[in-house]
Amino acid sequence: MSPMSSLSQPVTVPFAASAPGRVNLIGEHTDYNDGFVLPMAIERHVTIHVRPREDRLAVLRTQRDRRPVSLDLTATVAPVARGWSNYVRGVIEGYRRIGFVIPGFDADISATLPAGAGLSSSAALEVAMATVVETLCGRSLSRVEKALLCQRAEHEFAGVPCGIMDQFAVCCGEAGHALQLDCRSREVVAVPIDAAVRVLVFDSGVKHSLADGEYAKRRAECASAAQGLGVGSLRDVTVADLEAAAGRLPATEFARARHVVGEIARVPAFVGALRDRDWDRAGQLMGKSHRSLSADYAVSCPELDRIVALSAGVPGIIGCRMTGGGFGGCAVALVEADGAEATARVLHDAYRDATGIDAAWFLTAAASGPTVVVE
Repeated sequence: MSPMSSLSQPVTVPFAASAPGRVNLIGEHTDYNDGFVLPMAIERHVTIHVRPREDRLAVLRTQRDRRPVSLDLTATVAPVARGWSNYVRGVIEGYRRIGFVIPGFDADISATLPAGAGLSSSAALEVAMATVVETLCGRSLSRVEKALLCQRAEHEFAGVPCGIMDQFAVCCGEAGHALQLDCRSREVVAVPIDAAVRVLVFDSGVKHSLADGEYAKRRAECASAAQGLGVGSLRDVTVADLEAAAGRLPATEFARARHVVGEIARVPAFVGALRDRDWDRAGQLMGKSHRSLSADYAVSCPELDRIVALSAGVPGIIGCRMTGGGFGGCAVALVEADGAEATARVLHDAYRDATGIDAAWFLTAAASGPTVVVE
């Protein structure tokens, strides 16, 4: 197998396209409010093994579901009622709409990235499929265009009104760095992750689905709060502005806005703490983020709250918070690099003793974006 460095012509031999998941270090539910986020790509992937066909069909299978999904690439690709294929369908149709003539292919989809864990398995699948299409066609979009196409696929075909963070983090991942993304200007700044710390991803064991309506409800509440405050986005509200306007918003909308406004401010503060190697400050900001997500935004769950509470008593853990859309999924912790695996095992055992859940966890470095390997 050999990696490809760039696209110059269509690939007509078998290949594998991979895209990483992402974990968000801080800045949760701020992307669709034009705020800041700080994700990083992780060392867990969705991989699509591709074998070109002579016809114009795409025949797709996953490692969990061997029943084939067949798509006619000469006709409009439509969504189905629900299911994993909508993420793929939306990407393929997105490229068809902008003039990509996609040749037929067989695709076998596998993953080391758990679904429903808040690690952007859907964005990884979308970006991996986008990379497949570009590789088969021998032409590519910019990373920004690619991320936006994948976001539209999730909106239109999966029914999830996600912000731009996930697709940007997956498309633009840079080894050894988190990405501070301004979701209004789409400016990305690479932030080095110091070798003195590691990132621990800890699965609560509670699965979630953002398509069940709660994610969309939070987004609508934020839009309503912004309208009530007379601004286009909560990005344009300061903490002082919000406190002065407390009586003008319903209590629930005020709480949602308080989280968003505070969380937007926490992202550059956390970046500054990373750059200054001020680990105490970094940990404090992660704790504030989690408490806000749990109390004001109401997207945590008892298991995630328990993980964060237990982490406070584990030596070597700098800070911990829920990550992703919420309603289950994973917590992310910043841990001291020395003894990181032993630290993770202490948290694992404490959580198992408290809940009976034998949680999965892994340590990860910040990874690069999508790759293609000719097989």
